[in-house]
Amino acid sequence: MGLWGPIKPIERSTGHSAHRLRPSLSWPHLIALGVGAIVGTGIYTLTGVGAERAGPAVILAFVIAGAVCACAALAYAELATMIPAAGSAYTYSYSVLGETVAWVVGWSLILEYSLACSAVAVGWSGYLVGWLQSAGVHLPPLLLQGPHAGGLVNLPAVLVSFAIAGMLMLGTRESATLNIVLVVIKLVALAVFVALALPGFDVAHFHPFIPHGFVSHAEGSTTRGVMAAAAILFFAFYGFDAVATSAEEAKNPGRDLTIGIVGSMALCTSLYILVAIAAVGAMPASVFGNSPEPLALVLRTLGHPFAAWAIAAAALVALPSVILVMMYGQSRIFFVMARDGLLPRALAKVSPRSGAPVLVTGITGLFVAGVAGFLRLDEIAELANAGTLIAFIAVGICMMLLRRRAPEAPRIFRCPQPYLVGTLAVLGCLYLLFSLPEKTLVRFLIWNVAGLAVYFLYGRARSVLARG
Repeated sequence: MGLWGPIKPIERSTGHSAHRLRPSLSWPHLIALGVGAIVGTGIYTLTGVGAERAGPAVILAFVIAGAVCACAALAYAELATMIPAAGSAYTYSYSVLGETVAWVVGWSLILEYSLACSAVAVGWSGYLVGWLQSAGVHLPPLLLQGPHAGGLVNLPAVLVSFAIAGMLMLGTRESATLNIVLVVIKLVALAVFVALALPGFDVAHFHPFIPHGFVSHAEGSTTRGVMAAAAILFFAFYGFDAVATSAEEAKNPGRDLTIGIVGSMALCTSLYILVAIAAVGAMPASVFGNSPEPLALVLRTLGHPFAAWAIAAAALVALPSVILVMMYGQSRIFFVMARDGLLPRALAKVSPRSGAPVLVTGITGLFVAGVAGFLRLDEIAELANAGTLIAFIAVGICMMLLRRRAPEAPRIFRCPQPYLVGTLAVLGCLYLLFSLPEKTLVRFLIWNVAGLAVYFLYGRARSVLARG
């Protein structure tokens, strides 16, 4: 029994015989899962948001957010190969910090994945509507937005949510293979953007480099500063935690998880910084900072209308792959929490044909579709960042504590300088967390108070550990 409830032994996390997911993924699938989640809404739209908050120093904001995520990724890689079970940060917290903390982390991950899925579904709907309208196809407004905007339902967002859930229910390997194709298309599109934008590079666009200062602060109704930009650009990086969530389905966890987590982070961080340098060099940050499609705007301004059209088309391809990976992650969090008894055990059933948790995936799809179709997401999207930051903090702490408690335990991947990397991950995530708007932190607190009520009223007495 730990300070924060019973601790689940590591061997119990990895020793399930029933309700176990089928190993079907190799390292190319895992890298693609990470890149599929990371490269999406963040790079296509948040580059402009970050530039509006930090000016040319959006490049520095990308570096900071990427560095914090890299420290967290190294901690994830050590723990994922040491505890190759589904659930990622939730599972690690259960084995190190105790059941109550694990519940808070799992509840936060549900928030991360559900809001990210729903927000991206709405974003994809907007791209699709614009695409159709440019072709002269106009759909009824009542079916394009929720009641908050005077409509009935955002039908495209609902349909894409159902479609992705259906693909996941068919099987993990099939979904991951499709994701590889989508990831290749996205990477080619971004490479084309860099190749076309760099010839227009003008060093004058980098002065002044930090017009709004470093620390997050309010300027009127807007939060500005390098750290304010980093706090929102953090959304553009996370996704590698979905690779850790797939640990139980990896064919060779020791090798494949390390390659998937570290490889996807290294690839995406390098790509993001290169894209930001190319964008700021080609156009003043103040110009594309307010654009919902900053990369396409840069290319149109440089005289590449067809390439701008292709970038928009790639965004249509990119966003469903993000939904796929995030929905995959959420269904696995639901699955493992149900397997532990903290949620109804029926959710932990897997299909004998595909090896996928069909019921929980269907419920996840319904939940995401409902949020995307009917609710307003613009004011609560940053909640996804808050949930992820809590999970990353927990992983950094778990990695350092296990180094102290079990220094001789076998570690297939050993994080370099574990206490330095772990401390940087924890402190960096705390700084980013408190750089979020105050209203976001209040809503996040409310979410977790509600979650703790569910835990104490239902999950605590029904958990597998409580029953012995």
